[in-house]
Amino acid sequence: QVQLVESGGGLMQAGGSLRLSCAASGRSFSRYCAMGWFRQAPGKEREFVAAISWTGGSTNYADSVKGRFTISRGYASNTVYLQMNSLKPEDTAVYYCATDNKGLSTVVAGRSDYWGKGTLVTVSS
Repeated sequence: QVQLVESGGGLMQAGGSLRLSCAASGRSFSRYCAMGWFRQAPGKEREFVAAISWTGGSTNYADSVKGRFTISRGYASNTVYLQMNSLKPEDTAVYYCATDNKGLSTVVAGRSDYWGKGTLVTVSS
């Protein structure tokens, strides 16, 4: 099993910044797992935000966040971060962390085996 715990959400004005963190633990997690972020706004389906390979050398972003959000991994590789700059009201959502050992494409496709419970980000106009 893998446990994912997100943190860092909160209320921010448009144009501001937030940094989300996700810590992974559990016997089934290894540093070779790709990790990613998804979000779900009220009344909408969950959507992909960003993902990073286990090496950190490959990243993938949704068009809606390119140039504003940056995904990175901690030194120990069991933590993933999402730096969110120039926040917009449309970024308001619950943000979920995901991980899988089947590679970056699996995470990007939303087919990860493991998901966190989410952290709420609210951006006011």
